[in-house]
Amino acid sequence: MSKNLLIVESPAKAKTIEKFLGSDFKVVSSYGHIRDLEKGNKAIDLKNKYAPTYIVPADKQKLVTELKKQAKAAEHVWLATDEDREGEAISWHLCEVLGLNPKSTKRIVFHEITKNAIQSAVDNPRLLDINLVNAQQARRVLDRLVGFELSPILWRKISMKGSLSAGRVQSVAVRIIVEREREIQEFTSQSSFKITAIFDVKDSKGRQGKLKAELSRKLDTEKDAQAFLESCKGANYTIKDIQTKPASKSPAAPFTTSTLQQEASRKLSYNVTRTMSIAQKLYEAGHITYMRTDSVNLGDTALAAAAAAIKNNFGEKYSKVRKYKSKNASAQEAHEAIRPTYFENQTIEGSNEEKRLYELIWKRAVASQMADAQLERTTVKIDVSTNKEELQAQGEVLLFDGFLKLYMESSDDESDEEAEGMLPPLSNGQQLPLETMTARERFSKAAARYNEASLVKKLEELGIGRPSTYAPTISTIQKRGYVERTDREGVERKYQVLTLAADTIKTKTETETTGAEKAKLFPTDVGMVVNDFLAEHFVKVMDYNFTAKIEEEFDEIANGKIEWANMIDSFYVPFHKNVEDTIETAERASGERELGVEPKTGKVVLVRIGRFGPMAQIGKTEEGSDEKPRYAKLKEDQSISTITLEEALDLFKFPKPLGEYEKQEVSVGLGRFGPYVKFDGGFVSIPKGTDPHDVDLDAAIELIKAKKEADANKFINSFKDGEIQVLNGRYGPYIKAGKDNYKIPKGTDPNTLDQAAVEEIIANTKPSGGGRARKGAKK
Repeated sequence: MSKNLLIVESPAKAKTIEKFLGSDFKVVSSYGHIRDLEKGNKAIDLKNKYAPTYIVPADKQKLVTELKKQAKAAEHVWLATDEDREGEAISWHLCEVLGLNPKSTKRIVFHEITKNAIQSAVDNPRLLDINLVNAQQARRVLDRLVGFELSPILWRKISMKGSLSAGRVQSVAVRIIVEREREIQEFTSQSSFKITAIFDVKDSKGRQGKLKAELSRKLDTEKDAQAFLESCKGANYTIKDIQTKPASKSPAAPFTTSTLQQEASRKLSYNVTRTMSIAQKLYEAGHITYMRTDSVNLGDTALAAAAAAIKNNFGEKYSKVRKYKSKNASAQEAHEAIRPTYFENQTIEGSNEEKRLYELIWKRAVASQMADAQLERTTVKIDVSTNKEELQAQGEVLLFDGFLKLYMESSDDESDEEAEGMLPPLSNGQQLPLETMTARERFSKAAARYNEASLVKKLEELGIGRPSTYAPTISTIQKRGYVERTDREGVERKYQVLTLAADTIKTKTETETTGAEKAKLFPTDVGMVVNDFLAEHFVKVMDYNFTAKIEEEFDEIANGKIEWANMIDSFYVPFHKNVEDTIETAERASGERELGVEPKTGKVVLVRIGRFGPMAQIGKTEEGSDEKPRYAKLKEDQSISTITLEEALDLFKFPKPLGEYEKQEVSVGLGRFGPYVKFDGGFVSIPKGTDPHDVDLDAAIELIKAKKEADANKFINSFKDGEIQVLNGRYGPYIKAGKDNYKIPKGTDPNTLDQAAVEEIIANTKPSGGGRARKGAKK
């Protein structure tokens, strides 16, 4: 047995580290946390300073037994879990469960898995930092308390069947998305006209070229645009001023967790969970530094390695040493930004997605240490003789590419502006022949919906969450069904284009697609109703500044400035009172919205959240009346906040007759469990994703035929005039007797069963689905 046992949290990390340590070390993995808070509401002792009760889950019992055995046999146990609060907590739990003394057990940390870093960490061990442990424990306890107290209120107060739940940071993230959606829904687009002129000019070699210039202001109406073009008829266009100024562009800082998630989304189309999963693999394989960081700092060794790589690949003039400082006050500058461990490696061996993310990290880190790009920006002012207006042309020339040779940061900006290009040779007083001048109708845009990357940016700006929480937060709100990440098709929109050419104005109507979305975050109806309920009754919990303040208090616990139980108490006492008041006084919430009345009956038509999700309803339950309201489920692409009366009434056009097949009527309907085709007294389910409005007679017949074929393959034999059947099922052959099903013993050929054998199986087998065994059956 090795003298030293070194424990990490990941088998991949263990495998990489073991290569750098000698035979005196055995490196093993805890596979993450080895214990967690007990399930249920007994996990936290409210009367004993919020003391948590931890248990070792059943699936970790065998691992813990083995770790105890190895720890007992080793002379020294080293804890080498990640350097953040989560990693510190894993090490503390290992001490508690394995019986290690936290005051003497060696704890080592490193932000890269290289031979030098591991050896340096082993040479300089420290003890467990209980302040970091307390900060992680405080977050865990607080989030458990909030979830366990808020979730039951949602079950009581919102009609939706199922396990609605609420979390502290997640609820605020949903609020951000809901508020943006409402801002978009309430936005009214305004049109204006943009003036663009194209002039004929010659380039430096005398070839025919073009110069584009624009009016700096926009015109409000088509009438204004028409009048402006009229005023330009017969005009002379003269260059009255040319201004040339030097400019430069500087590279972005190396990646933090947040900026990596944002740029991987823009450049590689990775969602935040995928990005962090790949980054974790790269870190554990020793390719990059630790991937959960809010620092933009690079150490001196990294700066020297980056400079060497730049000089070797691009030349001395491309190198410029830069030291970045984070704008985030809570950033831990002692940590490093995300960077390659070996700058000489431009790529790595691995999967395609690992290579792509690594190369992005390499380029960003290297570019951050490269020289500025040098540019020359030119602005040309053009006089219009007939109306004394001024057009303006702008161009840009790249004199020295600097860091742009390697990398350009992407942007979330969705503007229609074109990049400035190079201008042809021009001079003051030069006359410019006009080719065309257009007035193109443009429309103002609402703020863009969030994608995962821009939501991470917003959370960081608000101070909500930390590098380790962004991805889990975004994943959780989608898993709970409060937010969905999806594409949406745009709609066609007409716009006007007026063109002046040869002193003649022509008007044309063109079309464009607007509102198309790709991988954007949309709140669901349930998410909006839950958000509104929490925003009304838990103002403080849903407040951005308050949530950010809680994060700052976790930081203070980590720095040893405040005691964690006191911090929990200051939150929980008023919060719990708020919970009790809400249970007593809050009304049920359903997001109900009245749309109008049904023309035939005059009954009110409304939409709301029901037990099974968003639904439309005609009529209300009235005392003394036997007539019940009618209900219809909303389609997947409909929302209770935007559906119209006409769209809601269309949902009640079922059951809808389609025609006849085999002399039997065929119809399509909507049931409790979804849409169906009705034929010959039976029902055929319509596949998920198929809109019942689109099912015609031919489509219904195909579904009926497929059902008949499936039923034919299902039947094996029957007895007692069909009362007992032997059938093929989804999980194998079985016997159906009345409403009960009986599993046929393994190894028995169902085709050989006679009536006596079937009855014996029934007598000695418990029915599936929890039914009672027949008299005489074995228990």
